Amino acid sequence: MDKNNSQDNPNRIMDLVFGFQRSRVILTAYELGVFTALSGESKTSREIAKIIGADERAADRLMNALCAIGLLHKSGEKFSNSSVTAKFLVKDSPDFMSGLLHSVHTWDSWSTLTQSVRQGTSVLKKDINERGKKWLTAFIEAMHWRAMKHAQQVVSLIDCSGVMNVLDVGGGSGAYAMAFAQVKEGIQSTVFDLSKVIPLTQTYIKKAGLTDKVRTVIGDYNKDDLGDGFDLIFFSAVIHINSPEQNRKLIEKAAKALKPNGQVVVQDFIVDENRTSPPFAALFALNMLVATECGDTYPEAEVRNWLLAAGLSEVTRKDTEFGTSLIIGRK
Repeated sequence: MDKNNSQDNPNRIMDLVFGFQRSRVILTAYELGVFTALSGESKTSREIAKIIGADERAADRLMNALCAIGLLHKSGEKFSNSSVTAKFLVKDSPDFMSGLLHSVHTWDSWSTLTQSVRQGTSVLKKDINERGKKWLTAFIEAMHWRAMKHAQQVVSLIDCSGVMNVLDVGGGSGAYAMAFAQVKEGIQSTVFDLSKVIPLTQTYIKKAGLTDKVRTVIGDYNKDDLGDGFDLIFFSAVIHINSPEQNRKLIEKAAKALKPNGQVVVQDFIVDENRTSPPFAALFALNMLVATECGDTYPEAEVRNWLLAAGLSEVTRKDTEFGTSLIIGRK
């Protein structure tokens, strides 16, 4: 057997270890606006450095590295976008990946993983209200970019036949609340989120032209009541922020806010019972370790037990095509 092709050699480990370099090259180029600066025509590294406000030699080396990993092309002294970067990483493209700035901030939090493992919690500022407008805006945009790609499909998996009043708890940009509001005529959606998030939510709702169908309420779901009279209460990417005890109390609160026959729908990355797969969910548990005080990913049985303990029944699971699962209970 060729030792170079065997899994039992140090090369595989070294490839994994140095994977961070490619990630950092892409994120730095994105953060500096290299791909957008190259939109429409080839340019030299000197021209790009002037546009992005960078050192000429350093910009040249960065762009050479982008060529090495296949994201830019170079002809003579001029650089150009590849087809994939022109489509996804240029700001005026309709497919622009606008949420990647949050990945830059995620890089910063993952740099604290060693301290977080030692201490058992995040060493960063824990409340998103304390992380500054730049961080929060990038975070909500990242969540919006992902949610807008998936919201219609997720909502189609849910029985909305008797649903007229939806509460989207921790709803961020309101992407899911907007999707629910468009299921049928007369549905009213409400986004419940923190005081510094809601102004951003209102901007997204206004841009979508849905201010008459989607309301907003300021509140902290771990501290405040959720209200009452809802047919469906939706939690997307919420339980992984909280501890098991916080989630148990939150689901109880939601159950009380439902009308009879109402539903609680939890969408998240559900980890298997052995907590080693799927890989994304296992790694995402560490993302929650570095970024939150007590967040985690959870197995289906644990989420199911929270719903049952809150008096909900007919608990079912539906998996999406993009790695999340819905755990649904009915009152």
